[in-house]
Amino acid sequence: MTARIVVDAMGGDNGPQEVVAGALMAAGGLGVELTLVGRGDAIRRELEGTTNIERLRVVEASEMVGMDEHPTDAIRNKPDSSMRVGLEIVKRGEADAFVTAGNTGAAMAGALLTLGRIKGIGRPALGTVFPTADGATIMLDVGANADCRAIHLIQFAHMGAAYMERMFNISRPRVALLSIGEEDSKGSQLVIEVNAALRKSRLNFVGNIESNVLAHGLADVVVTDGFTGNVVIKTIEGVAEVVFGEVRHAVELTPWNRAAGLILMSELRKLKRRLDYTEYGGAQLLGVDGVTVIGHGRSNARAVFNAIRAARDGVQGGLVQVFREIAAEIPARHGGSSDSTGDDEGG
Repeated sequence: MTARIVVDAMGGDNGPQEVVAGALMAAGGLGVELTLVGRGDAIRRELEGTTNIERLRVVEASEMVGMDEHPTDAIRNKPDSSMRVGLEIVKRGEADAFVTAGNTGAAMAGALLTLGRIKGIGRPALGTVFPTADGATIMLDVGANADCRAIHLIQFAHMGAAYMERMFNISRPRVALLSIGEEDSKGSQLVIEVNAALRKSRLNFVGNIESNVLAHGLADVVVTDGFTGNVVIKTIEGVAEVVFGEVRHAVELTPWNRAAGLILMSELRKLKRRLDYTEYGGAQLLGVDGVTVIGHGRSNARAVFNAIRAARDGVQGGLVQVFREIAAEIPARHGGSSDSTGDDEGG
């Protein structure tokens, strides 16, 4: 099937220039139908002189959500924003997925208000994929919910496992719970409760995992609350930036270092590409009733291209239907209705 994807052309620090450039790359290389939403004159300026526009259409939206605006207020008070208009297109069934590099909180609030939660999912989770020693791991939640209940983390575990199974073709993904020790007795009361529930589940639960071994490839899915996950992911990004900055500085210090750098350049580029967030495109908002990918605010064209690719793969992998099936089964497994948290709409 050809995935129909709506892209918020005005979102992020580099919209519409980098967003349109990434969309053009996707139109030429991913076999998708794209709708660019935003200020038509600004979008068309970026399209001038291009040839890959037969799979692109432009939809006018006169407003845009700023990166520093209050999420819910921006969505409710700006009905003609590129974000709101784009989500409405998906809601009407005219497209299959929504991609934005804009205000993360507004994107989550907009998806919840417009697309709604999948019935039975207490709270959607923001899941991001990061590289490990021998593959990749998805961590969720990384920012949608600062505070969680046990049933939310249990649902995150099931959604994360289904995601890795469908998107990375991993049979029986290993699921771990982020904690301060490997022992089942370690962690907050919430972590201990979730650990006990996951031990009884059908998931391939491998127990607790500590943050210092996240990149060792010991698990395919790492479950945590949004506050902790957001701190961990931003720490990883920040450390990676410092390390590569220091490597560049060291290479430029002396002629000998520059010569050694030239010899190692090929391998260093491979390593940087593996660790670069732009290669993974963005985070999936799992649990809303429509594929939604939220990119980094600093996304360049490459990151936008990969965010569109992630959305396409989510559509073609039938993720939303998979999560509907999961949501219908989890309450019976864990003794309570996960839909009782209907007042929880992200954070």
